[in-house]
Amino acid sequence: FQQTASNMSNLKRIHLFEFEDLNWFPQWLRQCMTRLIVVMHNLLGTHKKLAELVHKSLNLTGQQSIIDLCTGSGGPMLKVYEILQTYEQTKAVTVTLTDLYPDKDVAGLLNNKDTGITYLEEPVDATQVDGNLKGVRTMTGSFHHFKPETAKKILEDAQYNRQPICIFEISDNSVPTWLWWIAIPVNFIMAFFITPFARPVTWKQLFFTYLIPVIPLCFAWDGAVSNVRTYTLNDLDILLSGLESDDYKWEKGKIQGKTNKIYLLGLPTE
Repeated sequence: FQQTASNMSNLKRIHLFEFEDLNWFPQWLRQCMTRLIVVMHNLLGTHKKLAELVHKSLNLTGQQSIIDLCTGSGGPMLKVYEILQTYEQTKAVTVTLTDLYPDKDVAGLLNNKDTGITYLEEPVDATQVDGNLKGVRTMTGSFHHFKPETAKKILEDAQYNRQPICIFEISDNSVPTWLWWIAIPVNFIMAFFITPFARPVTWKQLFFTYLIPVIPLCFAWDGAVSNVRTYTLNDLDILLSGLESDDYKWEKGKIQGKTNKIYLLGLPTE
């Protein structure tokens, strides 16, 4: 235990708070912010690289279902699903979206459509996934929300239950920590430009963006903090310490693009 605690102290990642994580944070405001995150994923093309990793995970494990954790307002998984439909091997795949704070508006829209996508309207804790939810677990831009001890338990749980897991982050925290704070004014301004692309656009989204800029302020802070909370590749090595196994393999790496993206795959072997 002392060795594990010592290793955790070597993480570059810093655990600061994000508004989205706070229990008292208004749900409508959380929804407005997560809808902006969907727009960001679309602009960065997250779905394209994520679809490749998920397709790989499905093929290597023979799974035909995806359990998306910490979904928010859908993230990039809706577009990932569309891409998977173009492959013969994954045409029949189903996607179950989950979140500790489900976006019930988005859930209502998706659950009324005849597709392979379902959004569970009851809360799902990524640290305590129901055993009945089997498939490739995906976490997009959300793994950094968890403290190291909890993050390690998420990995241990996937390995123990022999469920594949695909973790994808859109930043890699490789630059000096102080530089990330430049993201606050950049994110603040960006919120004004990307708000018209959020779906659905509500009067609250518009009012608290353009008249009283509460959403841009929260979005700017959370965006900058997300960067300093992101686990680096070296941090992932520390989290994976002790999880070496012959019947479960781990793969991690960096994907170059509009931003550097970090991924971690956990795959049960035969």
